[in-house]
Amino acid sequence: MLRLSKLTDYGTVVLAYMANKPDAVHAAADVAAATHVGLPTVSKLLKAFTRAGLVTSYRGAHGGYSLARPAETISAVDIIDAIEGPVAITQCSLDHSNCGIESVCGIGHNWQRISGVIREALTTVTLAQLTRPAATQAVYVDLTTLRGTLRRRMT
Repeated sequence: MLRLSKLTDYGTVVLAYMANKPDAVHAAADVAAATHVGLPTVSKLLKAFTRAGLVTSYRGAHGGYSLARPAETISAVDIIDAIEGPVAITQCSLDHSNCGIESVCGIGHNWQRISGVIREALTTVTLAQLTRPAATQAVYVDLTTLRGTLRRRMT
């Protein structure tokens, strides 16, 4: 089963809150209060997002955090990568895999291709799309195109 961690889920909530007020500088405590995510967790997430270039931090009495770029340019894969590291289905799907049976395994390269297709799909979903209510704006990924991409990559 593919599942994101709770931390990534909370991270998306934090970024969505910030995206709804894109011109504001948000104090970590205010974000925590508004999202009902604990302050230590919000602080950890904001630091990770700062390192990943998704948010900008400002020091001082009126400091805080703001999105580093528009929500339309932040993809789901950007968010996942910032919290969990590169999207990969299996350990051998990573470029820097160090698998003991890699030299005799005949399927690792196929998992790499599948991971690539999933990563590609996640790049098409933006933070702006994630912030919209599901009833008014569904997130749509054209899997027929991706299936064709997967078939071409696997042959």
